[in-house]
Amino acid sequence: MARYGLQLPDFGWITSKPAKESLPRLRDLVQAGEAAGFSSFWVMDHFFQLPPLGGPTAPILEAYTTLGAIAACTAHAELGAMITGVTYRNPALVAKQVTTLDVLSGGRAILGIGAAWYELEHSALGFEFPKISERFQRLEEAVQICRRMFTEPAAKFEGRFYSVREAHNVPPPVRPGGPSIMIGGTGEKKTLRLVAKYADACNIFGSPETVVRLLGVLDGHCRELGREPKEIRRTRLGSLFVCDTEAQAEGLRRMLAGSGDPNRPGAIEQFTIGTPERVLDDVRALVRTGLDDVIFNIPGLRDPAQLTRVAALLREACE
Repeated sequence: MARYGLQLPDFGWITSKPAKESLPRLRDLVQAGEAAGFSSFWVMDHFFQLPPLGGPTAPILEAYTTLGAIAACTAHAELGAMITGVTYRNPALVAKQVTTLDVLSGGRAILGIGAAWYELEHSALGFEFPKISERFQRLEEAVQICRRMFTEPAAKFEGRFYSVREAHNVPPPVRPGGPSIMIGGTGEKKTLRLVAKYADACNIFGSPETVVRLLGVLDGHCRELGREPKEIRRTRLGSLFVCDTEAQAEGLRRMLAGSGDPNRPGAIEQFTIGTPERVLDDVRALVRTGLDDVIFNIPGLRDPAQLTRVAALLREACE
């Protein structure tokens, strides 16, 4: 049986006035989600909101502070950033942050990490934004440092970009072997090969056909590197819209297709849109690809009761 998780990318409602109600709103949402069976909660690792959600002037919360708050409000769900940008923090700091989250949540932390991409955010806030080849080199060094700090008493690593010496990480993670490391992205030559080489989980997006292709590429990298493909947890992120009528759903599909990035013609594949019956069929098709987790954000989410209704569909689809 596949699991279903929830990503929270939009904090406009949660942080609306009065500001002192922000934590209670977040608490009510995640507690309703956990009660409804969501097995994981994820937040974006961004400091500026993304353009489709309002851009830099729209509200967004820092990822690891928010995950700490969610940890205090929940008891069972796994917690992670989807996806930590490798350019934003020294990897030793990331390892310490994720270890702290793991300790305070009782072993529920996951390190989701990737090569980063939001150039506007970098330039505005003064983060270095190297060329893509260097970002991937930094990512490869970062996951090695984090793994060592999760599992070794005094980690050492010397790389081109990062190094640690006698890196004590006390207290150690609660989870045996440390938090799972998830590498996010769909790049077939670099990203999925890094997953096969270093990670415990991948996070991809796309239609069932795209997912099948990407998982096949991942399996090929695993075979080439001598790794058992089943060791890697397979997750997929998308946006979910449950509509009252098919006409409403079709109008939304046309609108989202027209607003997509012309350089990413397959971007519409990240959306699951339809009546409850159509959503049930579409999520079942995703589960049949071999995914272990289907993770969704729900645009416009404002009501904790909405999570209960959506969870009923996802639970049936994942059985």
